[in-house]
Amino acid sequence: MKKRSMADLNRLTPEAFRRSGKIPVIVVLDNVRSALNVGSAFRTADAFAVEKIVLCGISAQPPHREILKTALGATDSVTWIYFEDSAVAAQSLKAEGYSIIGIEQAEDSVLLQMFEPQTEGRYALFFGNEVNGVSDEVLAVADACIEIPQAGTKHSLNIAVCVGVVVWEFFRHYHLINKVQ
Repeated sequence: MKKRSMADLNRLTPEAFRRSGKIPVIVVLDNVRSALNVGSAFRTADAFAVEKIVLCGISAQPPHREILKTALGATDSVTWIYFEDSAVAAQSLKAEGYSIIGIEQAEDSVLLQMFEPQTEGRYALFFGNEVNGVSDEVLAVADACIEIPQAGTKHSLNIAVCVGVVVWEFFRHYHLINKVQ
């Protein structure tokens, strides 16, 4: 077995990526403390072709040094915007027709493997602060909450890992299950 070269992978340029089709998903970072986690979310958003990232509150914004360290250029390909207030972002996205989904351990949350994205649906996935989770103001207007099942002793995953797991599941649904190209 031999690793494939960068040329073999035939990746898009940032310009071509911005023009390419995306899954109908927006990643929203609700007051994420770590700029390294923000950078990782950018890299995941690039890998799985999400529409954009919305940064809220204290979440660092490019061109922050630590974001650039983990994003490895994804800040050049992934569209992003900033809202000072996460609840305002949720209301704005809801008005644009997105379902507001909190990624949170909450009453009545749906386990990730049980959530069925609608093919015609558009989703804004809210990932919360590393300590406090998704803000109560966002949960108050959320259409649903998704929870990643866990079996260990810790009560949560690192947010960068959480973004990867959840966005992969949406990407898998849109590209592999529904054969959307």
